[in-house]
Amino acid sequence: MNPICGDWRLRMKTPIGTIEADYHFEEHDGSVTGTAHGAGEAVPLTDLVTEDTPDGQHATWRQQITKPLRLNLEYDVTITGDSLTGVSRAGRLPQTHVTGERVTR
Repeated sequence: MNPICGDWRLRMKTPIGTIEADYHFEEHDGSVTGTAHGAGEAVPLTDLVTEDTPDGQHATWRQQITKPLRLNLEYDVTITGDSLTGVSRAGRLPQTHVTGERVTR
Protein backbone atom coordinates (compact mmCIF):
# COMPACT_ATOMS: atom_id res chain seq x y z
CA MET A 1 0.00 0.00 0.00
CA ASN A 2 1.16 3.52 -0.81
CA PRO A 3 2.45 5.36 2.33
CA ILE A 4 0.17 8.37 1.73
CA CYS A 5 -2.99 6.26 1.91
CA GLY A 6 -5.26 6.99 4.84
CA ASP A 7 -6.60 10.07 6.60
CA TRP A 8 -4.56 13.21 7.26
CA ARG A 9 -5.09 16.55 9.02
CA LEU A 10 -3.13 19.32 7.27
CA ARG A 11 -2.35 22.82 8.50
CA MET A 12 -1.48 25.62 6.09
CA LYS A 13 0.09 28.77 7.56
CA THR A 14 -1.28 31.59 5.40
CA PRO A 15 -1.11 35.40 5.67
CA ILE A 16 -4.73 35.33 6.96
CA GLY A 17 -3.99 32.71 9.63
CA THR A 18 -3.63 28.95 9.93
CA ILE A 19 -6.13 26.93 7.92
CA GLU A 20 -6.85 23.26 8.68
CA ALA A 21 -8.29 20.69 6.30
CA ASP A 22 -8.77 16.93 6.33
CA TYR A 23 -7.52 14.77 3.47
CA HIS A 24 -8.32 11.20 2.52
CA PHE A 25 -6.07 9.22 0.16
CA GLU A 26 -6.74 5.72 -1.15
CA GLU A 27 -5.25 3.39 -3.71
CA HIS A 28 -7.18 1.45 -6.36
CA ASP A 29 -5.41 -0.79 -8.87
CA GLY A 30 -2.07 0.97 -8.28
CA SER A 31 -3.50 4.48 -8.70
CA VAL A 32 -3.77 6.88 -5.74
CA THR A 33 -6.73 9.26 -5.44
CA GLY A 34 -7.55 11.86 -2.82
CA THR A 35 -10.21 14.20 -1.49
CA ALA A 36 -9.86 17.34 0.63
CA HIS A 37 -12.52 18.28 3.20
CA GLY A 38 -12.64 21.76 4.69
CA ALA A 39 -14.66 24.99 4.91
CA GLY A 40 -17.86 23.04 4.31
CA GLU A 41 -16.82 21.53 0.98
CA ALA A 42 -15.22 18.33 -0.30
CA VAL A 43 -13.04 18.60 -3.39
CA PRO A 44 -11.23 15.92 -5.40
CA LEU A 45 -7.47 16.16 -5.81
CA THR A 46 -6.15 16.20 -9.37
CA ASP A 47 -2.76 15.42 -10.92
CA LEU A 48 -1.83 13.41 -7.81
CA VAL A 49 1.66 11.92 -8.18
CA THR A 50 3.68 10.05 -5.56
CA GLU A 51 7.22 8.70 -5.65
CA ASP A 52 9.61 7.16 -3.15
CA THR A 53 12.71 9.23 -2.32
CA PRO A 54 15.58 8.79 0.17
CA ASP A 55 13.87 11.40 2.42
CA GLY A 56 10.45 9.71 2.38
CA GLN A 57 7.61 9.68 -0.08
CA HIS A 58 7.25 12.76 -2.28
CA ALA A 59 3.72 13.76 -3.35
CA THR A 60 2.31 16.55 -5.49
CA TRP A 61 -1.30 17.39 -6.32
CA ARG A 62 -3.68 20.17 -7.30
CA GLN A 63 -7.08 21.14 -6.01
CA GLN A 64 -9.65 23.86 -6.63
CA ILE A 65 -11.44 25.41 -3.67
CA THR A 66 -14.26 27.94 -3.48
CA LYS A 67 -14.20 28.72 0.27
CA PRO A 68 -13.02 30.99 1.80
CA LEU A 69 -11.93 32.19 -1.68
CA ARG A 70 -11.96 30.67 -5.15
CA LEU A 71 -8.37 29.42 -5.56
CA ASN A 72 -6.38 26.88 -7.54
CA LEU A 73 -3.90 25.28 -5.13
CA GLU A 74 -0.77 23.23 -5.81
CA TYR A 75 0.86 21.07 -3.12
CA ASP A 76 4.39 19.66 -2.88
CA VAL A 77 4.97 17.56 0.25
CA THR A 78 7.13 14.80 1.71
CA ILE A 79 5.63 12.04 3.86
CA THR A 80 7.81 10.44 6.54
CA GLY A 81 5.95 7.87 8.62
CA ASP A 82 2.88 9.59 10.06
CA SER A 83 4.10 13.15 9.37
CA LEU A 84 3.90 15.34 6.30
CA THR A 85 5.73 18.60 5.52
CA GLY A 86 5.97 20.80 2.46
CA VAL A 87 4.46 23.79 0.71
CA SER A 88 1.34 24.85 -1.13
CA ARG A 89 0.89 27.69 -3.58
CA ALA A 90 -2.18 29.54 -4.80
CA GLY A 91 -1.40 30.95 -8.23
CA ARG A 92 1.14 33.76 -8.01
CA LEU A 93 0.85 34.15 -4.25
CA PRO A 94 3.86 33.22 -2.09
CA GLN A 95 4.30 29.61 -0.98
CA THR A 96 2.53 28.56 2.20
CA HIS A 97 4.15 26.18 4.69
CA VAL A 98 2.18 22.93 5.14
CA THR A 99 2.40 20.39 7.97
CA GLY A 100 0.25 17.39 8.66
CA GLU A 101 -0.19 14.21 10.60
CA ARG A 102 -1.98 10.96 9.95
CA VAL A 103 -5.22 10.63 11.90
CA THR A 104 -6.91 7.46 13.05
CA ARG A 105 -10.66 7.24 12.59
